[in-house]
Amino acid sequence: MTSGPAASTPLLGALSDRDYSTNAANALIHLYRAEVGKMTAYRQRLDMTTNWAVVTTAGLASFALGDVNNSHATFLFAMGMNYFFLRLEARRFRTFEVAHHRVRIMERFFYPAMLGDRVDAGWHQLLLAELSKPRSPMSRADALGWRLNRNYLWIYGAVLLAWFAKMDLSMPRGWVLEFPAALSLADIGNFPGWLVFLGVGAFYLYLIVLAVRAARTYPLEED
Repeated sequence: MTSGPAASTPLLGALSDRDYSTNAANALIHLYRAEVGKMTAYRQRLDMTTNWAVVTTAGLASFALGDVNNSHATFLFAMGMNYFFLRLEARRFRTFEVAHHRVRIMERFFYPAMLGDRVDAGWHQLLLAELSKPRSPMSRADALGWRLNRNYLWIYGAVLLAWFAKMDLSMPRGWVLEFPAALSLADIGNFPGWLVFLGVGAFYLYLIVLAVRAARTYPLEED
């Protein structure tokens, strides 16, 4: 039988609900509260970014549709602005997920252990890894896709429909849609309409690919 300090000190990986000291339990509880507070703050920041996108889109659409002489290029600018907001929101979402990941680890392992449930004795290594090297559990592409699926696809769909409506309203009544002449509706200065349509189509295809390829399940739930 092994004797000495090593025998009297329980291994960290074998902690159970009876092995948590008051200081350790309090430290983890305070960490949990801090991470939940961070999640709440970033949840508000995520909503704020979406609100910026909606308000900007509504303002630009009102301007473009308010006067027949206003260029349809306003909606292309709206697409670009919304992509800026999308990237900003995706970056905030990844930071939100860092705190979310830590909270889920404690909810899945620490609190069940404190309540007497059997959990993986090495769960603390997950939390230590997160604390020593914070990282988001999702990639930038997945973050973009998640925010697209939940908010921005609807915004981009509305912008696209409004863009088509603007080009149609610029034509006289009785005008008949004919290709390829109809492509000239998208002309912007010296840029031919077919090139504008090609650029918009490629951009929306990129958005669809991002949305489809985004991870569907939160990483910790797959374990």
